[in-house]
Amino acid sequence: MFKKAMLILLLAVFAAGCGSQSSSHKEGQGPTSSSDNASPVRIFSTGAPDLAGGPEGANREPNKLTLAQLREKYKSHFILQGPSSPPRVALTFDDVPDKYFTIQVLNVLKEHNVKATFFVVGNRAEAHPDVVKRMVDEGHVVGNHSYTHANLPKVNDKKFQQEVNMTQDAVQKITGKTMTMIRPPYGNVSEEQVKWLASQGLLIVNWNVDSLDWKGLNADQVVSNVMSHIGSGAIVLQHAAGGTGEDLTGTVEALPRIIKQLRGQGIELVTVPVLLGRE
Repeated sequence: MFKKAMLILLLAVFAAGCGSQSSSHKEGQGPTSSSDNASPVRIFSTGAPDLAGGPEGANREPNKLTLAQLREKYKSHFILQGPSSPPRVALTFDDVPDKYFTIQVLNVLKEHNVKATFFVVGNRAEAHPDVVKRMVDEGHVVGNHSYTHANLPKVNDKKFQQEVNMTQDAVQKITGKTMTMIRPPYGNVSEEQVKWLASQGLLIVNWNVDSLDWKGLNADQVVSNVMSHIGSGAIVLQHAAGGTGEDLTGTVEALPRIIKQLRGQGIELVTVPVLLGRE
């Protein structure tokens, strides 16, 4: 009886020792030193299925804001339209200047005594300074549209600031005026870029009525795109210069019709600063 009890006790002690060694191996993947204060890095598999969306650390970073969220967050620095009263609309033209379509648009505006807003590409301003000077001399307002028409969120900080500053310098040398507005090419801008532009005193001006004229539309289509979406306070996007092969004849031919129809509705055509009450 005594021998049987001793045998059971020895087996129990042996089993406990094996369990302790096994547990230590699972936790630390090998022996650990008592002098280690930090928890060991665990590189083993737990046997649980993977997290389908990836680890927490890769998904808890703040998401970038959409353009709509940026406009809402920075509404005093990022605008799409003006107040609905009094009844006014701002016609704006991007990608200028060139020696062909820009001249035709300026001629139409002069004929109808309309003041508009032109967003100038810096290297084009340097190529055609006389056209930029004409814009200002005829009472139009010019804004920054970057130096090379870069997609700004895709460039680094240094390049982004160069795109803005070089255009500011180019237009200032031609006109003697400092631009206070910018329209990012494609309307695209990041949050950090919004903050920097605000620190430079530049108002971001996008639009709420898009003519889609860059698609090479005819005059009827351009008129329809503008007039079917317009209302008092609107900022209308058109182009008075384009990329290689882009035909803006529809814009030029549509412009007198748009002007006449808006005036027929009792709407005054003004520059963006006038629309916003900043001039």
